[in-house]
Amino acid sequence: MLPAGGKLEQARKARDPRFDGRFFIGVRTTGIYCRPVCPVTMPREENVTFFDSAAAASEAGYRPCLRCRPESAPGMPAWRGSSTTVTRALRLINDGALDQGSVAVLCDRLGVTTRHLAGLFTNHLGASPKTVARTRRLQFAKKLIDETSLTMTEIALSSGYGSVRRFNDHFVQTYSRSPGSLRKTRSASDGSVELKISFREPYDFQSLLEFYRIRAIPGVENVRVDNLRVGNLRVGNLRVGNAAEDNACESYERSFVLDGKSGHLSVSQSGNQLVCAVQGGSTGSLMRIMGKVRLMFDVDAVPEEINSVLCEDRILRRLVKQRPGLRLPGAFDEFEIAVRAIVGQQVSVKGATTIMGRIADQYGTETEVGRVFPTPEILADLDPASLPMPSKRARAIKLLAVAVADGELGFDMDEQAFYEQLIAIPGIGPWTAQYICLRALSNPDSFLHGDLVIRKVAEKILGVSSEKELINRAEAWRPWRGYAGMHLWRASAD
Repeated sequence: MLPAGGKLEQARKARDPRFDGRFFIGVRTTGIYCRPVCPVTMPREENVTFFDSAAAASEAGYRPCLRCRPESAPGMPAWRGSSTTVTRALRLINDGALDQGSVAVLCDRLGVTTRHLAGLFTNHLGASPKTVARTRRLQFAKKLIDETSLTMTEIALSSGYGSVRRFNDHFVQTYSRSPGSLRKTRSASDGSVELKISFREPYDFQSLLEFYRIRAIPGVENVRVDNLRVGNLRVGNLRVGNAAEDNACESYERSFVLDGKSGHLSVSQSGNQLVCAVQGGSTGSLMRIMGKVRLMFDVDAVPEEINSVLCEDRILRRLVKQRPGLRLPGAFDEFEIAVRAIVGQQVSVKGATTIMGRIADQYGTETEVGRVFPTPEILADLDPASLPMPSKRARAIKLLAVAVADGELGFDMDEQAFYEQLIAIPGIGPWTAQYICLRALSNPDSFLHGDLVIRKVAEKILGVSSEKELINRAEAWRPWRGYAGMHLWRASAD
């Protein structure tokens, strides 16, 4: 539980959307927990309890509100805690580690005891790992019931329950009613799924699209943008539109293969939500897909916290005010991004995109919905001489693929160990490893202090002339140095 009164009570009474998803309100007289923006009659102050997470409210015995739907609230980033073990555990749980596996197996992967992990989760989240996993399954299943036409069996499997019986039992235990009774009338499914993902304002969707557009792998990815509105929404000195208006035609699209089945997804913005449309693929991989999209579009970031730290730097404040909703670009396919980082060494962004397209064309798999990037197993067997790049970089890609395919290098590893194993591969230096950590691990504090563009912009804007000076200056930007780097990159583009 969180302390009563103060800022949280003010946010509750104001129904402040900035705090949506950052805490939850348990109402003792009803046994229900709500979002701060819940439109129901305001309960009395003495009857409410504040919780750090939905899982904590659930563990305390409260059930989710059917009116404000806590499962639809913007999420909280896994990086918010100071424990790297909790961060790794949350990522593994989001990947389904506890859907079929045990907490003991999870602890073995993390290298800690079950007692130690339970203590960390209690301190950082107010709930046990099992409750966090159960709440995640319940929330995703409730979202599918409300927003899709999937059958209850499909929803149960998509949400990681493993069986319809477990699914039904959990809903009856939580809501005192069956899952089917919570569904409004919906038409038959056409095989596609469309889900809404909430984020906190401000949100610079156009900057993310532009970042992905110039890096989109031909045949694998496609980005549709309104060129008049890219960047700072200006053509010359003329402002041409509002970022939150008329963006239905702007989207990111890609093909994928998960759990042995191919599919296609598109992500667009509608008001203060993203809309993710998925066609094909395995029903059981739907929650993983949504998790990847959430990381890729950084929807769980809290701009107020990030900007308050960065704005303490007087000069950086100017950049933040120009783009207060700037987000970190993540990765749908971590291995794909790691290869991209190697390819991008000492070549232009356009040149790297061309090479990535050739690799996808030569080694990728063609499916009925589009081409997918080659897997680590495929690139582990390639002849480095066949790649259109210097031999050292080509060998680095092969060695990376071998390490990932053999399980020696995993994107769920401790970040420091992951970084050290990366730079131990011949042909991968600090810049490449930092870029992979920034995008594939979605670490908001990864800072590319050796990046040529960032150093040039830093020298021009910040008056920092050496890499050592830049590293020292960036200490004040922790733990959001990744966002500071994105602001410097954008300043160069602008």
